[in-house]
Amino acid sequence: MVVDVQRDFCDPEHLPWLDEEARSRVGDAVTRVARLVERARAADVRVVWVRLEQDPESPWWSSLWLRGLLDASTAVRLPLEPCVAGTPGADWFRVSPATGEDVVVKRRYSAFHGTDLDALLRSRGITWLAVCGMTTDCCVDATVRDGFQSGYRTFLVADATASYLRKSQEHAFSVLANHSASVVTADTVARVWERARLSDGGAG
Repeated sequence: MVVDVQRDFCDPEHLPWLDEEARSRVGDAVTRVARLVERARAADVRVVWVRLEQDPESPWWSSLWLRGLLDASTAVRLPLEPCVAGTPGADWFRVSPATGEDVVVKRRYSAFHGTDLDALLRSRGITWLAVCGMTTDCCVDATVRDGFQSGYRTFLVADATASYLRKSQEHAFSVLANHSASVVTADTVARVWERARLSDGGAG
């Protein structure tokens, strides 16, 4: 499952306030997401894409309150919101779904909140999830937790995700490993896929 690899979360042009170290970590994570997607496709593993598209007509009121923007005008607050539907910030960044791959549009942090993701996964017979994308301590964290609580065996692909603050990323890894997921590397996950495909008889 690829979560929110979109311009407002990954593109350096949309994140001018990030320092060089953070930009490098984000870029490296996106590169690993792309490689992991390639290996999933080669191993006939289903890739599910999740993207945030905020509805400008339905603001995140609690988020606005938290950031001190509750009383701000639409003209002031809307440019500050990430991945608003129909804006360039909501576009995929350096990776994108292939024809036939499932795409789930969400309005909040978790890919399970207010979407048909759970029904989609169950209809596909999916029982475990390897989650990557952006950002570790926000939408990835929320999605992993909800996936675990929905009964899926969840894996967090640690080197194919990133947070803007290293300490936030490390904290998310620690908490999720204790309560919601097995924290693994992209190479570990891909090797499991490849071994499983070979055991099923290889290509074809």
